[in-house]
Amino acid sequence: MLNPEEVRRRAERRVSIGLVASSEAAYRKLEDFLALGGGPRESIFRATSEGIARRVDVVICEAGIEAPPGAYALDPEDPGRTLAEIARDREDVSLGLALAHPVLRGAVVDRVVQTVARENALFAIATAVPDVVPNLLELPWVFGEWASDTAFLTVNQLRMALLIAAACAKPVGFAEQKLELLSIGAGAFGWRAIARELAGKIPFGGGLIPKGAIAYAGTYLVGKGLERLHAGRGRLGRRERKEIYTQGMEQGRDIARAVLP
Repeated sequence: MLNPEEVRRRAERRVSIGLVASSEAAYRKLEDFLALGGGPRESIFRATSEGIARRVDVVICEAGIEAPPGAYALDPEDPGRTLAEIARDREDVSLGLALAHPVLRGAVVDRVVQTVARENALFAIATAVPDVVPNLLELPWVFGEWASDTAFLTVNQLRMALLIAAACAKPVGFAEQKLELLSIGAGAFGWRAIARELAGKIPFGGGLIPKGAIAYAGTYLVGKGLERLHAGRGRLGRRERKEIYTQGMEQGRDIARAVLP
């Protein structure tokens, strides 16, 4: 997903949605919800007594009725959990859904940010293991650690930037996003340097949790900043950056504690 063409291709794929509801009013309520922000109605199909007449990518049904296998029950009054489930389960169509239906963008972007932040946290922990468990392979690994984690975490953030732009209906590409990508590259060193110091100096693996948490929090902050920028709300202020970073540190610590055993 570092190829902008591939990201654009996924985002521009037309995704069809099948609806299952118990009444005309319930159908209309689901359709109106999916159309919020300008979502197309022509890619939404109602079920008939024989079922949905054509093949669709995602099936959404009215909350409270018996859901067909694989369908997602959606209550327009409280859609957050269902939208998060769709973004988690259907990564193959999530970009297309987000591009076509603005009401789904928040859930898709949040899933992208959390997924990439988790990957970076796990990678940061893996590259720190030889610092706290010395062995005969330690020396060559240490030479490569700085380059490997800096490159991997930064490239993963670049991938995240492409995906977030696509989900938010913004231009996707290295030239189109050069300012975003340059800012990611410029900020790639400080918090990872702190994390490496922690991993190396705290004995018995104690530094693995902070290193993973910092990798998660740094990526989480970048992702949330890009989401805000593409939503037209400007850049994060100092206080907001601190709050988001603190939230990311808490989530990163939980992930590190869960995987270390």
